[in-house]
Amino acid sequence: MKLHDCIDDRLRAFIEAQHLFFVATAPLDADGHVNLSPKGLDGTFAVLDEHSVAYLDLTGSGSETVAHLRENGRITVMFCAFEGPPNIVRLHGTGRYITLHDVEFDSYRGLFADHPGARGVVVVDVERVSDSCGYAVPFMSHEADRDLLTRWAGNRGEEGLATYRATKNAASIDGLPALDPTTPTPQHTGQSPTAPVATGAS
Repeated sequence: MKLHDCIDDRLRAFIEAQHLFFVATAPLDADGHVNLSPKGLDGTFAVLDEHSVAYLDLTGSGSETVAHLRENGRITVMFCAFEGPPNIVRLHGTGRYITLHDVEFDSYRGLFADHPGARGVVVVDVERVSDSCGYAVPFMSHEADRDLLTRWAGNRGEEGLATYRATKNAASIDGLPALDPTTPTPQHTGQSPTAPVATGAS
């Protein structure tokens, strides 16, 4: 494993070439459930600068990441090379959740592709950057993004998505408050980039 001072050009190029990334968070309660989520779809991840990244959070059945970030802010984002030379990149940091109702949302939304069903943006202030060998990660080829989530969100429409978030995304599986789609939510304290400029990744 090698530690890096920042997300340099080489790491940025690797991150932006990936079609899949993983997000890990956890509650403070020792009995709480650790969450690990795979994320995909082209145009949903952006490197903001050498020390911050962001991704577009789409409406789904769970809200663990939202709840954990609201409680404590801890987050790790991981990328694996499934093609080409082996590599695993981990970004440890402090994240915050920007909802549809927060004033910052519009300034970040333009960084990402126009996927229906967006419910927020996760911004991560990266405190630790590392990569490792990834020798045991298998070769796998990317054929295409699934369009099921996109079609599902499009079929529900904005009103249907708001109702879904209100009933399915209000709390984590441990009962922590997560997403209230009708009102702004308090955020974990963190530094945000003042002028987000980025090229998107999948």
